[in-house]
Amino acid sequence: MSERLIRISIPEQRLMVLEGGEPVASYPVSTARNGPGERCGSGCTPRGWHRIRIKIGAGLPLNTVFVGRRPTGELYDAALAARHPERDWILTRILWLTGLEAGFNRGGDRDTLRRYIYVHGCPDEAPMGIPLSHGCIRMRNEDLLELFEQTAAGDRVFIAA
Repeated sequence: MSERLIRISIPEQRLMVLEGGEPVASYPVSTARNGPGERCGSGCTPRGWHRIRIKIGAGLPLNTVFVGRRPTGELYDAALAARHPERDWILTRILWLTGLEAGFNRGGDRDTLRRYIYVHGCPDEAPMGIPLSHGCIRMRNEDLLELFEQTAAGDRVFIAA
């Protein structure tokens, strides 16, 4: 099996899956409204080399709602959104990232894992291609389901600014 790499471009707001250096899938995303950055509390999307630490949500229904990386038992819909307009929705699946570059995106106040940075689903009406997240990489739910099946814990992720 050839080596898999996920490349996320902040300027292009796009996630690409590469196998053996060749693109095999491409998806629009939404990264941080605050732009790129690694510091804890910045609300920015961290740059550089990462890997998928943990995959969460296998087998759960589309639009499963997560809080604290645990399914709440809710499924996202317009009525739930209207009852909880303050929520930052994390839906369907989670790919939890960990930084690989000590002092840059790993350790101290720059640690991607401790910042809870994920690739995750969001409401289908949320725009893609526009930086709007609180630091995570948001995807359309159907795209995320497809990506989730193509990836494994340990796969490398490069986030380019």
